[in-house]
Amino acid sequence: MVKTTVSTMKNMAENGADLRERVLEIASKLFYERSVRAVGVDLVVAKAGVAKTSLYRHFRTKDDLVAAFLSREDKDFWNIWDEVAQMHTSDPAAELDAHLFWIGERVGRPNYRGCPQINVAAEFPESDHPARKVAHDHKAELRRRLTVLAERLGATEPEELGGQLAVLVNGAFVSSQMLTGEEAVPLLQHMAHALVESGCAREVSTLEQPGQG
Repeated sequence: MVKTTVSTMKNMAENGADLRERVLEIASKLFYERSVRAVGVDLVVAKAGVAKTSLYRHFRTKDDLVAAFLSREDKDFWNIWDEVAQMHTSDPAAELDAHLFWIGERVGRPNYRGCPQINVAAEFPESDHPARKVAHDHKAELRRRLTVLAERLGATEPEELGGQLAVLVNGAFVSSQMLTGEEAVPLLQHMAHALVESGCAREVSTLEQPGQG
């Protein structure tokens, strides 16, 4: 009997991980460019150059593959967000502007086809669909983070301002066809500035004059 060595098992695991990533990479590209419902498993395996059994070894169903696609997009989005946030830890206004800058640039790309989470949620109205849950959690996290920013900015009603900023960002995602690459960033930033100015407390105090105490 041939014994399976540790190195052989490691190679098998690495090969399996590589295959899973290749399938997910191809599927993600197809789902984003053509929509989820328009892309079948047969097309994914053909483009990836793998057997259908290999795909199902890593993704039990197409729904699981779609959920993995959205989770991958979710991770990429928050990685960028975290990198930007770390550059502005003591300046929430600068952080908000910086987020709207990279989001606006993304929206303004010629090949941008909208937010993956919004696109997939529109394709699958069933609330219990695994992909829709990933999409829901992504949008909830976006609003949570924007609400935290609103608190740091001194908003009188941070939940409300966070919700307004979330509507602004999501509105940009679905309005990309109406925006040019040059106007997306300033439009987002100027609208956000107006929302922040309206939502933050402006205390008017009487300054003490010299000699008064």
